[in-house]
Amino acid sequence: MSVGQGRLDAVTTSDVRGLEQLERAVLDDTASLASALRQCLLLAGYAHHEELRAWALKELEGYAAADELPSYRKVLAPLEAEFVVNLPGYSNQSNTQRISVHRLPRSARERGIGESAPIRHGVRELEALIAISDRRVHLSPPGSTEYALEMTRQQQIGQEFTDVTSLYWAIAKPSIEGVLDHIRTRLTQFVAEVRAAMPAGQQNPDPNQIDSAAQQALNITGGNNSTFHITAPNAKADRGATASANVNEPAPATPQPWWHRTSVIWTAVAAVAAIAGVIATVIVAK
Repeated sequence: MSVGQGRLDAVTTSDVRGLEQLERAVLDDTASLASALRQCLLLAGYAHHEELRAWALKELEGYAAADELPSYRKVLAPLEAEFVVNLPGYSNQSNTQRISVHRLPRSARERGIGESAPIRHGVRELEALIAISDRRVHLSPPGSTEYALEMTRQQQIGQEFTDVTSLYWAIAKPSIEGVLDHIRTRLTQFVAEVRAAMPAGQQNPDPNQIDSAAQQALNITGGNNSTFHITAPNAKADRGATASANVNEPAPATPQPWWHRTSVIWTAVAAVAAIAGVIATVIVAK
């Protein structure tokens, strides 16, 4: 998130309320992080700080599929798949295996699915997932059902009776807790920066001090170390708060058959040839 200038011209109030409430909320480790973010949301509203408000809202409600994800919301996690053996005359047997990225269908690899899980859920959902999980949280990548079917079809000889029933990231519970702790630390740093900018005797910060502190504490970078910009303050992700969840992203597009791609290529070639013919005619005419 790059917190820039140009949002404070319309502010007429001389101070901003809510800093003390936010400070108490972020320093209370027993309090919900969602409560602290709501205090931050109110503080940003008083300060007329759109980007700070947008960041707090995304952390509360979750990041949509089209939103760029901050680097602290991408965690390392192995991929696991559940297999069911359906032998005639025997009861079904299931087992879970950790799988290599190379065993994923090509469509999944091309889409960038690997051993890095995007955490797009809102903080309240993450808190609920941690509360009902023992050691791990299962998070299914977008299109996981289609990938499981494709992996079943690609089973090697001798495994014809084996079905892949699910595919997911097995995320360690401390990794999710680390995401929440990182957000709380950012909020704490923000409060500290505001306090540092306030001279002795000042009761409430002014909007310029809020803006400066937001730049210092919340200059979040993306996964490729590029500046992270917030553009959609009202994005909302709809997900269920369970120990096994789905990433709210669109499923992969169905690959076009080879004959469709070939027809598109030949159409393009014909169009180029037609343009070349027109140019040649103009040259001859001259």
